[in-house]
Amino acid sequence: MTATATTPAASTSVIPTLEVRGMSKSFGSVQALIDVDFEVRDGEVMALVGDNGAGKSTLIKCIAGIHPADSGEIFFDGEPVTIHGPKDAVSLGIEVVYQDLALCDNLDVVQNMYLGREAHDQFQRLKEPVMEAKTAEVMKGLAVTTIKSIRQTVATLSGGQRQSVAVARAVLWNSRVVILDEPTAALGVAQTRQVLDLVARLAEQGLAVVLISHNLHDIFEVATRITVLRLGRSIAVYEREKTTQQEVVEAITAGTTSKVPGMARIAPEELT
Repeated sequence: MTATATTPAASTSVIPTLEVRGMSKSFGSVQALIDVDFEVRDGEVMALVGDNGAGKSTLIKCIAGIHPADSGEIFFDGEPVTIHGPKDAVSLGIEVVYQDLALCDNLDVVQNMYLGREAHDQFQRLKEPVMEAKTAEVMKGLAVTTIKSIRQTVATLSGGQRQSVAVARAVLWNSRVVILDEPTAALGVAQTRQVLDLVARLAEQGLAVVLISHNLHDIFEVATRITVLRLGRSIAVYEREKTTQQEVVEAITAGTTSKVPGMARIAPEELT
């Protein structure tokens, strides 16, 4: 398959920006995650795929501090961290763009970018010029050119433009890891192209990007690596250039984990 989008080069980072080891999470009798491992590095797009109920959303919500994990470790730049809530995740530089985007239709682009984080002067007056300048700077840096004015209300924007605003808002706050939940769902062809190009540019700027999607065509256009979850377990991690859609589909539908509960983890170098 020939990719038509700009594909980020494979990351040269040795230490993952964000790493999850052995994460488990249950909701009553439902085991949503079972000993899951996951990582993403600077300058790459790590796709996270799996069927409905595979545990993708639960994993992301544990990383984002929405759900407390029952067990497991989280590392950031190789150092162990504890995430008790969304504020902890944000302080580390982890931003999540959920499928509903969490934008306010009645507010303009600038107001949405700074929603809840408005810049004020010493008299608590809004610093409108500062917010406008920073918004314009971020939009330009991400090559978002389809929005005519940053003072347009979000209600007047297309689906692709809304995604651009949501992603730009995540980048605005000096994020290191940007997690995108189904960013091309329900978008047309042109809008999907716009969003995929934006995802690729995030990685080109050195950010660690996690892309959750059911659309393997989109994933094979922009992903560097692909992590497959099935029934709450880590199944495999593929390099996009060395695998096929068929192989990934087989892992999603019939893959089995290579880890057995209770088995000690063995570093790859120890197997040689």
